Amino acid sequence: MSLPKTLAEDVARNLVMVARLIDEDPEQAYAYSRIALRLASRVAAVREAAGFAAYATQKYAEALAEFRASRRMTGAVDLWPVMADCERGLGRPERAMAMAGEPEVQKLDKAGQVEMRLVAAGARRDMGQIDAAIVTLQSPELASSAVHSWTPRLRYAYADALLEAGREDEAREWFGKALEADKDGATDASDRLAELDGVEFVDALGDDDDRAVEALDAEGRAPGGEDVDDSDDHDHDHDVDAEDGDADGSAKA
Repeated sequence: MSLPKTLAEDVARNLVMVARLIDEDPEQAYAYSRIALRLASRVAAVREAAGFAAYATQKYAEALAEFRASRRMTGAVDLWPVMADCERGLGRPERAMAMAGEPEVQKLDKAGQVEMRLVAAGARRDMGQIDAAIVTLQSPELASSAVHSWTPRLRYAYADALLEAGREDEAREWFGKALEADKDGATDASDRLAELDGVEFVDALGDDDDRAVEALDAEGRAPGGEDVDDSDDHDHDHDVDAEDGDADGSAKA
């Protein structure tokens, strides 16, 4: 659907803001998406953007409605995995699992199929089926040494499922593999590895040091009691010497 030029420009500006803010400030991105939706609700790209903004703010029912609307307009299947994940967000993992078995999944590209596998494994975990979740994630994509955009998240999900199943050694191995593939920091695999290895990150300044700094700021004295600014002491010594000189008559004029 085409829009008048001025309206199209207004819609485009709001969609740009949605894309720019959705990771850093999803609530603000959602606000911009609502403006775009009010201006052009019959444009599929607007419905899709509104869906992702609602999804980012955990408004899953609203997101699902927008994704469905976009799909009706375009006939595309690429939103199928995120639609299934909305069902999970609404507490309906069984529906997500049912969607994982629909013919639409076979029409997805490789990235979409991996995403669907991640959603299906998550649905299994929602239902307490941790072993089934692990099996769901076991795939040629997981076993491959090739690295794709989805590789870190797939390996991470597998590691996390293994850890929940109590298979800590295997989980550590796969968190390591996720970290190797995660060049953009898409996961917190490094933190999870550190946690498994018992590594604790502490502030460079301990509590004692913090208190010492506060004392230094408040009194101008170092932790050991040494003066930081001893100009007052020099003046005091000079006064004492002068008084002593007056007492014994040896002061200079």
